[in-house]
Amino acid sequence: MAATPPNPAASAPRRKVSRHRGEGQWAVGHFTPLNGNEQVKKDDDGLNVRTRIETIYSKRGFDSIDPSDLRGRMRWWGLYTQRKPGIDGGKTAVLEPEELDDRYFMLRVRIDGGALTTQQLRVIGEISQEFARGTADITDRQNVQYHWIRIEDVPEIWDRLEGVGLSTVTACGDTPRVMIGSPVAGIAEDEIIDGTPALEEMKRRVLNNKAYSNLPRKFKTAISGSPLLDVVHEINDVAFVGVRHPEHGPGFDVWVGGGLSTNPKLGVRLGAWVPIDEVPDVYEGVISIFRDYGYRRLRTRARLKFLVADWGAEKFRQVLEDEYLGGRKLIDGPAPEQPVQQWRDHIGVHRQKDGRYYVGFAPRVGRVDGATLTKIADLAEAHGSGRVRTTVEQKMIVLDVEQDKVDSLVEGLEALDLTARPSSFRRGTMACTGIEFCKLAIVETKQRGSSLIDELERRLPDFDEPITINLNGCPNACARIQVADIGLKGQLVLDDKGEQVEGYQVHLGGALGLEPGFGRKVRGLKVTAEELPDYIERVLKRFQAEREDGERFATWAARAGEEALS
Repeated sequence: MAATPPNPAASAPRRKVSRHRGEGQWAVGHFTPLNGNEQVKKDDDGLNVRTRIETIYSKRGFDSIDPSDLRGRMRWWGLYTQRKPGIDGGKTAVLEPEELDDRYFMLRVRIDGGALTTQQLRVIGEISQEFARGTADITDRQNVQYHWIRIEDVPEIWDRLEGVGLSTVTACGDTPRVMIGSPVAGIAEDEIIDGTPALEEMKRRVLNNKAYSNLPRKFKTAISGSPLLDVVHEINDVAFVGVRHPEHGPGFDVWVGGGLSTNPKLGVRLGAWVPIDEVPDVYEGVISIFRDYGYRRLRTRARLKFLVADWGAEKFRQVLEDEYLGGRKLIDGPAPEQPVQQWRDHIGVHRQKDGRYYVGFAPRVGRVDGATLTKIADLAEAHGSGRVRTTVEQKMIVLDVEQDKVDSLVEGLEALDLTARPSSFRRGTMACTGIEFCKLAIVETKQRGSSLIDELERRLPDFDEPITINLNGCPNACARIQVADIGLKGQLVLDDKGEQVEGYQVHLGGALGLEPGFGRKVRGLKVTAEELPDYIERVLKRFQAEREDGERFATWAARAGEEALS
């Protein structure tokens, strides 16, 4: 297994240096930083900023923070400055970073595989109440995000998190981000293979490892052995998807090069079947290819998806085998089978393979608070559980519940407005952080998503089809707008009076799992925030009237005329 020590120039393959400026690929001799981000990383590894936070910044306060740490390296430990209150969306792309920065931070707690003990959940909730003004949003990558964090409190927060086995290391930055995994790994009756041992070994190899702390940009990972395909594998840089090989049995199909943002691409299969004990080697090989061959010249092309698009799956697999697996050839294997259902969130009551039950429930667009999280921990423990999970749909699951305690648990969750029997709208609506805290956002999302759920439940009480409605505050697609049934990209639009107001560009008919693809944009279709409930009600009623038997919304939206979608 190839592993690069901190000095890339000393270890990358020796090749003739091209006179062309290239794409900033280390493996072809381009080590000179080509933009400010690369210079910051060359000047000092982002992992080193922790010492300065603990010994200088937390003691001297916000004004003592070096700008290169504040807007760069602190991300390596999960910290972003949040948006200063009162700045409207029209100024997002106009103001300088220091004008947008508040003196408080968002802090992201990485929860690999969504796996938490009730003790860990309780500590997360207590930190929220004591240091984050009660904030604790569940993300669509299984993390928890705090807001209103003071730099003075960060060392104490780290101590408490690490005391129960949690961390914020490389939760942000040009690093290996959280590794998402099936939230029912090891317990689901229908599981093909449990990816947990591989996930743990991947973490051990790369987290806090300076060989992988300077990547061209972020690197997203997924692994799941669930037949529901429950980790949005198609939009990760690398994903391992459970399959059964006709000769070798259960293992993983390898996907690379997925990602959304402003230039979305679905991942591609390498056509390789990998046994679980070889997954960490393949993972380390893929992340090393990204480090060594990834494009560093332009930030807009610095994701693995662009390299995969240029190389193709065949060349990528060949380089992986020849240069990073020591010439070992991977076994050809089958593609995953299509899931039998559209919902992949594990909501509701389900039997585990040990005879107990897990209960999946739906907060509103991932918005919870510290007090609620501690109550969930208490409720789970009172019903015999010591384990909970987060999901990639901003939902949660309580594991290991005896059958005679299920109904009581469901009632307890309902009392917290955390329903295990949600409407299609509560179940299928997600929202990013939005303008409340995010410096990139243009419009509000969380509260609008929550109120949209209430309004649609009132207007369409009998609608029970699977539907995903994803709200994003900017074009960066943190809430996966391109692969939602109804994706809403925040922007400023003109209302009927010609005034600029918050609104959304609409994407329709995106999907993952069942016939994955990106939603279509109807020419000129933009909706003001005020018009949003009317618009969605109108489109869903047309879908109900025009759909064929068993037809999904995404399929209908792909064939419907523009008039029906307007």
